[in-house]
Amino acid sequence: MPKHRIFTTKFAGIYPLYVEKAERKNRTRAEVDGIICWLTGYDEAGLRQQIDEGSDMETFFAQAPAMNPNRALIKGVVCGVRVEEIADPLMQEIRYLDKLIDELARGKAMEKILRQ
Repeated sequence: MPKHRIFTTKFAGIYPLYVEKAERKNRTRAEVDGIICWLTGYDEAGLRQQIDEGSDMETFFAQAPAMNPNRALIKGVVCGVRVEEIADPLMQEIRYLDKLIDELARGKAMEKILRQ
């Protein structure tokens, strides 16, 4: 079965969409970066490097330094699918990130988004 096209989409192409979505709701790029770094373990330099290198989503998540163990606490629906029920591990990681950005755009406090 062929890979889902989101896996081969460049993270650098999706990242500005996350930022734009957050900024439309008066949130900041720094908050988006904080969420991405919390989820993946990248620091700011590592995140910028992934963007500059044009890594696809599969590579971005495969090279993540340390996926946050609290990501299993992320529950809810993205694109009509419950994130906790997604079978493909990579798709689940992508949808976790989508869900966190959605929560940011909806005005949820960072402490709650980051499951603290």
